[in-house]
Amino acid sequence: MSSATVVGLDAAAVAAWLADAAGLREPVAFARIGQGQSNLTFLATDAEGRRVVLRRPPLGELLASAHDVAREHRILSALTGTGVPIPPVVAFTEDPAVTDVPLLAMGFVDGWVVEDPTAVDEQVALALPRALATIHAVDLEEIGLLDLASHKPYAARQLKRWRRQWEDSATRSLPVVGELADRLEAAMPAQRELTLVHGDFHVLNVILAPDGSAVRAILDWELCTLGDPLADLGGLMAYASPSLTGIAAPQVLAEAYMKASGREVTAAALAFWHALGLWKIAVIVEGVRRRALDDPRNAPDGGVPPEHLVDDLIAQARLVAFEAGF
Repeated sequence: MSSATVVGLDAAAVAAWLADAAGLREPVAFARIGQGQSNLTFLATDAEGRRVVLRRPPLGELLASAHDVAREHRILSALTGTGVPIPPVVAFTEDPAVTDVPLLAMGFVDGWVVEDPTAVDEQVALALPRALATIHAVDLEEIGLLDLASHKPYAARQLKRWRRQWEDSATRSLPVVGELADRLEAAMPAQRELTLVHGDFHVLNVILAPDGSAVRAILDWELCTLGDPLADLGGLMAYASPSLTGIAAPQVLAEAYMKASGREVTAAALAFWHALGLWKIAVIVEGVRRRALDDPRNAPDGGVPPEHLVDDLIAQARLVAFEAGF
């Protein structure tokens, strides 16, 4: 893609910054990559073939607290050397001479980026919970992230936040979203742990070894916070829904996670976090739809997610909640 046509970047200014901050040699070519359903991601390739990945917020008006690339930079920097598989941090800038929004440069990680989840086998499905467990094993105080977010009960915080996000981004009236949130609020389990939580962990947000045996890098840390580690597990189970990736049975993922992390999780807790995960993803998808409808330049490569996907996810969440008795 010609530098002049890259939407969301001042190509000349960014190329000069990368030459200074990352040692890239101009000219630098830019191309948008990934499914791009939230922050925008670009590949920068210099005259010698060296590659850097760039992240910036989406175009247009943003919801409060969303798409915080500066925060993502802080988290990745803190996780460097911890054993959590992450892309290396190369540089970060908020210099208005370079960009009108925070811009993060990361090292290119070679590997398998899943575009078709139906191609994923059980080996990949089992690699994901193992990688997830590394996030939850991090010592927050040691890496300086103990003040990253509130220490109050995470489920309540999530319900409050994503109710507000729905109100701010909904493209239509759908009372069942609020009704399900009420049921989840009434069923909230007590929080027993506080760990780093990725917030959007699934097969499309990782780079795998070519044979799928391990996760080489976990991507998209913009929703990372402090909270109950089971929230990430519930989200992974939710993304395994046939409406999304269908990579494995939720119970298979849960058992692999418990083995890797050493945690024992009750059926009731699994059901709660699974249902909350489905509900939250529905709200996220609605936000993706809203941003794409407001500004088509934000649309993912696969186009605007269909309205029925939100409906399907809410229906699945209601079923999980009903079967668990809440």
